[in-house]
Amino acid sequence: MTDATHDSFYNGQVQIVQPAQGFRAGTDSLLLAAGLDANLVGSALEIGCGAGGALLPAAYRMPQARLTGLEIDPEMATFARQGIAENGFEARVEVVDGDAGALPETWQNKFDTVFSNPPFFEPGTIRTPGAGKKQAYIESLGLKDWVNAMLFALRPKGTFVMVHRAAELAHVLAVIERQTGEITVRPIHSYPGADAKRVLVRARKGLRSGPMRLMEPHYLFREKGGEFTDWALTMQRDGQGLAW
Repeated sequence: MTDATHDSFYNGQVQIVQPAQGFRAGTDSLLLAAGLDANLVGSALEIGCGAGGALLPAAYRMPQARLTGLEIDPEMATFARQGIAENGFEARVEVVDGDAGALPETWQNKFDTVFSNPPFFEPGTIRTPGAGKKQAYIESLGLKDWVNAMLFALRPKGTFVMVHRAAELAHVLAVIERQTGEITVRPIHSYPGADAKRVLVRARKGLRSGPMRLMEPHYLFREKGGEFTDWALTMQRDGQGLAW
């Protein structure tokens, strides 16, 4: 078993058990959790939940929801289950071992919300990641198939939420535009004047396609090398959600 650390999110309100080396939950995970509806009464699925870096903050933010995490790496799934126990979420949060490319037929049209922070890079496009990072960064399933898996599991009129590289926005939209409506994009920049590094994409399955809404950007830092913005601090410390 890989050495693990026990880390606190949201001013100590959420505990994460994650590998000491390799991919570790950070801003992307908290962005994804912040993009979810805190008032959801229903079911939510995270495809590729890893050690629970987004799943457990999401469970804290959505106290009335039942959450399922799907994870292909058995060790990461074990860490996520430890986190579930440490936070006392056993009654409404579970982790299932499985592959995004082979979802159970019983999951079709099942979940009210499906969310994900998928692996970002195709094999061969970056140097080999360090130990423990490969499955978090390298696609085992193409982006189109990953998005389609999310939509497969999402019920009609349910909510799709994804955080991804801003450079991949066109590819994400090309997959969802004919299957969803109310598409909304929130660009995330490191600081004013910098290019967007991430985008949060939200959509509703099966609704009539209409104009995409491109919202004003959010900035993580006040300036290059500067302090966090008030928005970033409240997201990281207090679990403040994003307004859609």
